[in-house]
Amino acid sequence: MSSKSTNPLELGRSLSVPNVQELAQSDDQIPERYFRPEVDVAPLASIDEDELPVIDLMKLLNPELIDKDELFRLGSACKEWGFFQLINHGIPEEVIEKTKNDIKKFFKLPLKEKEAFKQIPGHIEGYGQIFVHSEEQKLDWADVLTLNIQPSQNRDMRFWPSNPTTFRDTLDTYTLKIGKVVDCIYGLMAEDLGVDPQDMLNIFRDQLQSVRINYYPPCKQANKVLGLSPRSDGSALTVLLQANDVHGLQIKKNDKWLLVKPKPSALIINIGDIMEIMTNGKYKSIEHKAIINMEDERLSIATFHFPSIDVLLRPFPELVNSDGELYKTISAKEYAIEYFAGKLNGKNALESMKLRK
Repeated sequence: MSSKSTNPLELGRSLSVPNVQELAQSDDQIPERYFRPEVDVAPLASIDEDELPVIDLMKLLNPELIDKDELFRLGSACKEWGFFQLINHGIPEEVIEKTKNDIKKFFKLPLKEKEAFKQIPGHIEGYGQIFVHSEEQKLDWADVLTLNIQPSQNRDMRFWPSNPTTFRDTLDTYTLKIGKVVDCIYGLMAEDLGVDPQDMLNIFRDQLQSVRINYYPPCKQANKVLGLSPRSDGSALTVLLQANDVHGLQIKKNDKWLLVKPKPSALIINIGDIMEIMTNGKYKSIEHKAIINMEDERLSIATFHFPSIDVLLRPFPELVNSDGELYKTISAKEYAIEYFAGKLNGKNALESMKLRK
């Protein structure tokens, strides 16, 4: 695989940790490293599913349905929320359901079968956990399967499950269609921002795509653990598909945590750090986390999109006003190294890059 150097997941490292699905099924005490005292004190506000912006892609692409207000709503969602639900995205229901089903089937396999795709020590790709950098840090109550998708030469098929037998084809079909949706969104964002759409698409012409498939087991002390520690994404755009009906994604807005309740078959899309840098802060990369259910498991698949690691991350010229650029110029490769190493994790990554505090 001659292009391994262009693989962002290879720029990160993560230590091996216990399998959480097995911990959840045992009668043993929850290890101390999973207890998160901050969970109980985090201010929480509930929101109705209709409050999180809902964007209808058909109203933005179909000439017979074009709604100029929908583009304004898209821009507002990116600027004020950093998250939105996408409906009428054009991905067939059959593809969505097959993806959900194959994910569920994989995590139902015996541990020994799943561990055939286990991460190699010190790496991120494969079955295990990510962002574990020390033997002392607090751990997330989750198991994940992390895979490179695009470019295809970056795929390491050692980590791609062969059971269920349809898994590989299903994931390939799903991520291909997600990539096409994301390309549409890039063009629409360029239109909203007043940026030449071709300039936006050129940045992502050789974009990198990876997935993190998440399994959050139930926990009898769910109010003491976290499925995903608070962070923003180091991507340009992330697309999340919830694979069952258990909610757990929370986003931070006005210093309160809001629980997201996706509409059926909706995709949850969020702005990543890279897009915030490129838009000079106009679009917001928002901190988010995953909470745990006391009785039910939760499954989801997050698809991350990055520019080529050789791309310099800097704002589009049209978006730089008299105040100048808000962030330091850095290559996508440098940013990925720092992000995955945890030195500049989550929102701190952007804060450390700001030219004016």
